[in-house]
Amino acid sequence: QVQLVESGGGLVQAGDSLTLSCAASGRTISGFTMAWFRQAPGKEREFVASINWSAGRTYYVESVKGRFTISGDLAKNTVHLQMNSLKPEDTALYYCAARLGVNYDFWGQGTQVTVSS
Repeated sequence: QVQLVESGGGLVQAGDSLTLSCAASGRTISGFTMAWFRQAPGKEREFVASINWSAGRTYYVESVKGRFTISGDLAKNTVHLQMNSLKPEDTALYYCAARLGVNYDFWGQGTQVTVSS
């Protein structure tokens, strides 16, 4: 089991930056694929970015490439999502998730990001 707690959300203006953090406990995250998802009102939850240390790979949804960066601090068992050049369409509840296999089995409670125009 791994417990995930997100932080860092808030209300910002378009063009601003925010960094989300996901603190994990229970197990070290180095063995997991860690990811960020988001869900806007009235929309389905969508994948945003993921990181896997053993493979040394990161993945991003097309709409955030070049603006968002996922990274991890293994010493602190924490994953971050640096979000630059935020747009109103980035407004959503952002979730941290972890998986060992195919499915993301562990989820945080989410942190709200609101971008005003």
